[in-house]
Formats: sequence, C-alpha cells, structure tokens
Amino acid sequence: MIAGARKKKPIGGSSDPQPEIWSPPADSWASSAAVRRNMQANKSRDTSPEMAVRRLLHDSGLRYRVARRPLPDLRRTADIVFGPTKVAVFIDGCYWHGCPEHFATPKTNSGYWSPKIEGNRLRDRDTDARLNAAGWLVLRFWEHEDPTECVGRIAKAVADRRRAAAR
Repeated sequence: MIAGARKKKPIGGSSDPQPEIWSPPADSWASSAAVRRNMQANKSRDTSPEMAVRRLLHDSGLRYRVARRPLPDLRRTADIVFGPTKVAVFIDGCYWHGCPEHFATPKTNSGYWSPKIEGNRLRDRDTDARLNAAGWLVLRFWEHEDPTECVGRIAKAVADRRRAAAR
C-alpha cells in the first residue's frame, strides 16, 4: 500500500451500519430534517439586502460599523451603526420581523412561529424605544425596499446629525 493512501471501505454487506432515521431533538422547533437544515442556514448578518445597502453606503463615502451593539449594556445589535452621530440602521427580513406587506402566517408549526414572529416585533419596538431614550436615531428598512432609497434616507439622517452636532 502506498504511504498516505486510505483503505477502501467495502460497499454494502453486513458490516455497514444501518442508516439512521432522523428525528428532531425533543426541544426542537423543526417539523422535519429539511426544515431544520434550511432554518439553520439562514444568516443573521451579511444578508443580500444588507450587503446591497452597505455597498452603496461605502460607495457614497460613508463609513460605519457592522453588527454592533449601539448600547453596550443592551444585548441587541444593529446591522449598521454610525457611532459618532448615533444612528442605528436595521434591515429587517420580511418573514422574521413580520412585514405587513409580505408576511404570511406559516402553515406548518404555526403554534411555534406565530408567537416567535410576534416576539421579534415586540423586541424591535422595545429596541427602538431604548435606543431613542439614549439619544439614538433608529432607521428601520424592510428587505424588499430599494437599497438606493434606503441609502438616501440614511445619508440624509447622518448628514443632519453631523450638522446638528457641529452647531
């Protein structure tokens, strides 16, 4: 046998282990293995809508921080943070945050997902209130909104805040 080469395992026969039938863990929300894989693959940052907005912001000369906590003692991160001007930008997914235009109640496992989405909405409102109370401007956009329009509103808000701070 050549050094470093691996022995081939026999195909079939009684020495092969029996394939396991997948069942979700007892505390899992997944209704099937495929659903679990799909949901685990969802990204919490660097999504396509977020990246489109960030590219345009960078191209326009604005610099920012990504996935930062605007308030250190608050365990919630904004997608884009302009620290000196206290502007926090969130780009919310239509499904995860319950977009009034695109959200549809899930047909499977709705007993889990409906309260989960409502909890996300409530947490978003709480985050907005806490940041506003600390002097932050919160800008929220849906993933389906035109990135160019989002960037226009963000750039204007940052410029306005810079002007106000310079006075």
